[in-house]
Amino acid sequence: MSGEKDLKQLLKSMKPEHISGDYVFCKVANLENVNLNEVEMFFREKEAITLILKKEIAEILKLEYSVIMAWITLTVHSSLEAVGLTAAFSKALSENGISCNVVAAFYHDHIFVNKNDIEKAMEILNAFSN
Repeated sequence: MSGEKDLKQLLKSMKPEHISGDYVFCKVANLENVNLNEVEMFFREKEAITLILKKEIAEILKLEYSVIMAWITLTVHSSLEAVGLTAAFSKALSENGISCNVVAAFYHDHIFVNKNDIEKAMEILNAFSN
């Protein structure tokens, strides 16, 4: 199952879901002292490994972070080859002064916004289905 590619259908049926909790982006040099079961997502870059995890886990691990984020999942199964979805929702969010950090996984797109912007972000994203 490869997911939806049609942009109009994706936008109409993306059904954003706010995942409860406070999330942070942190960096580590290696994963030696990290329990991967406590990490939501990670990505290895040349400079460091980026971790996305719950704020309370970061604090237990004494990891630095700069902003507390809210997590929104677009529940539509989007194709990895879909064109325009990220551009459409990020443009709508940016027009309302909301920064977003996007992670595209196999089934869904995941959007992280500042915790203070979650209500407005959900309103904007839900407007696509109207």
